[in-house]
Amino acid sequence: MRLVLWRLLRPLCVSDTVQGYFSAGLNLMRAIVAHAAKDIRIEEREPRAPGPDEVQVQIARGGICGSDLHYYNHGGFGPVQLREPMILGHEVSGRVIQTGENATEFSVGQLVAISPSRPCKACSYCLQGLPNHCLHMRFYGSAMPYPHIQGAFREIVCASIDQCADATSLTEAQAAMAEPLAVAIHATKQAGSLVGKRVLITGCGPIGLLCVMAARAAGAVEIVATDIAAFSLQMATQIGADQAIDVSTTDHPFKPFTDNKGHFDTLFECSGVASALAGAIPAIKPQGTIVQLGLGGDMTLPVQAMTAKELSLKGSFRFHEEFHTGVAWMAKRQINVDPLITHTLPLSDAVNAFELANDRTQALKVQLALN
Repeated sequence: MRLVLWRLLRPLCVSDTVQGYFSAGLNLMRAIVAHAAKDIRIEEREPRAPGPDEVQVQIARGGICGSDLHYYNHGGFGPVQLREPMILGHEVSGRVIQTGENATEFSVGQLVAISPSRPCKACSYCLQGLPNHCLHMRFYGSAMPYPHIQGAFREIVCASIDQCADATSLTEAQAAMAEPLAVAIHATKQAGSLVGKRVLITGCGPIGLLCVMAARAAGAVEIVATDIAAFSLQMATQIGADQAIDVSTTDHPFKPFTDNKGHFDTLFECSGVASALAGAIPAIKPQGTIVQLGLGGDMTLPVQAMTAKELSLKGSFRFHEEFHTGVAWMAKRQINVDPLITHTLPLSDAVNAFELANDRTQALKVQLALN
């Protein structure tokens, strides 16, 4: 808003002093910057003008993701650690405030969902049609490379036109859910056809719950979800799971599904907990498919049991074209993400927003209002 106001007022200003004030002050934007574990700060940065194939977007909403929480809580995860200050965030939406000369399909004021995925389009994996495995990926808010890839929790972002999806028919909050929804849609593609299939989902965080929605939209006839948080389990049944099981209340939560060598055709493992995957193996039918989404560290797997059942284990990492699919599904009301957005806090209250996102007894997707 401040940059837009500056552009509107500058032609009317006759005083060099007033112009200098706007240039030095209102031309800056705020950003949420992680310095170390439990050390995030709101700092000012200077926005840049869009290139010919870009649009400049005033960010409206930003969703706090599990990876953002890893940076906030621990300064990173595994070998990926902060080595310099980094702007967080990659689940964002906003309104176009300036267009590059080639960005003719976008207009000022238009709401867009912005994909954080920026593959190089030239490496061997990109050329094979596997852009999510790009060797030179620039994914918003990632400390994997050094210098780090700065994120999108800032008031103004320049994005390439192929990153942006028209979200005119969505709310700002819905549009910011396109990224996690794309993760779930990519996972359903990894699983193969789900038409008429019975699906088990372990872990009911935002990704697990979006997998409930995506699996149902893809044709699953039965969906059972598990977790240890009562709030998440209640949400699972609210959004379409046939059954939600609290695995903390029994030593053998999957026993009812083990007759005749198993009940489920597909497992979406979204918790990243080894015991969740291992415990679910007896409930999966022979030649069933396990799709691993949860990233909780290395796992010890019951390989012999998996071998005897001829199970397929497939990883699911990020997404690419599924981003636009997610926007289309929301626009056509095939999926309603609204129940998952439990809290929205202003940018100025970023620390409280991150603390709230840590609390699984009451929060699922916490979004920041950056406008």
